[in-house]
Amino acid sequence: MDYLKIKNLSSNTGNFSLHNIDLDIQKNEYFVLLGQSGSGKTMLLETIAGLNPCTGNIIFKGDDISLLPTEKRDIGFVYQDFALFPNLNVEENIRFSSQYKTIEDADELFQDLVDFLKLENLLERSTQDLSGGEKQRVAIARALFSRPKLLLLDEPLSAIDPTFRNAIMKSLKDIHRKYDVITIHVTHNFREASYLADKIAIIMDGEIKQVGAAKDVLNQPANIEVAKFLGFKNIFPATMLGYESSAKVYSVDPNVIKVAKNGTLTTDYVFEGIVDECMGIVDHYKLFVKVKQHQFFIKILKRDYEGCYADRTNIIQIGFDKKDISFI
Repeated sequence: MDYLKIKNLSSNTGNFSLHNIDLDIQKNEYFVLLGQSGSGKTMLLETIAGLNPCTGNIIFKGDDISLLPTEKRDIGFVYQDFALFPNLNVEENIRFSSQYKTIEDADELFQDLVDFLKLENLLERSTQDLSGGEKQRVAIARALFSRPKLLLLDEPLSAIDPTFRNAIMKSLKDIHRKYDVITIHVTHNFREASYLADKIAIIMDGEIKQVGAAKDVLNQPANIEVAKFLGFKNIFPATMLGYESSAKVYSVDPNVIKVAKNGTLTTDYVFEGIVDECMGIVDHYKLFVKVKQHQFFIKILKRDYEGCYADRTNIIQIGFDKKDISFI
């Protein structure tokens, strides 16, 4: 049985709409919602939390919670800006949910969260005197103290210093496992999604474009729109490779394309092209090569070449192998 099932969920806020969202989330899955700013990520979290009117169903362990008020959905929500109460100190923030519900084993849970998230020395501090990482830990502790069924994280790493991001990502994974809570994590960061997610959904313009296991979504985009969003390069019609269907397209990683001036390539596919540009970047060159009406983007390491590989307008060969092709 799906732990969380979202069926045909739609919602309208102002000029933006969520359209017929369908998601299935299993027990112990760390679920990441990946999309650009304005794609509807936060709106979907808020709708799940009951903050927006909607049609459709939100089913948790067989019970439809879509008509329940927010306070009865047992959801912990950590906003991008953490939304801590400035008039309360750290301990008061963490314990806030005890003002409106009975928390089972409250003192034991509080101490466990304090120890796990290393908050002991912060408890009497004002939240306005905390760093971004400290605020995040307090916000997560506050959300978990309410013993939620679901933990919703809205861009939780966006305000964190990059030097601490890896440690905090590991903490999020540990929290998910330790407290046995379904986690839905919103981000626009592919690296973050790749590290954390068991399952990923791609959202664009209020619609889910692809959903599946993290490795499948990140490596096998469902269509060109998703592929471009994920940063796939060199997307061309498969007719270039001898396939008959003009609807079929493929992509090849710029890092695996080989280049040669004198026809020595032994790759599965070899094309002749004209150099449009060669740009030097720290440890590599970015090479742009025109093959008929298509432009290939290629990266070649500086240590393998003296100077840029070829001047503009030079004719060179480029090649790659079948194993390096991703069909879309």
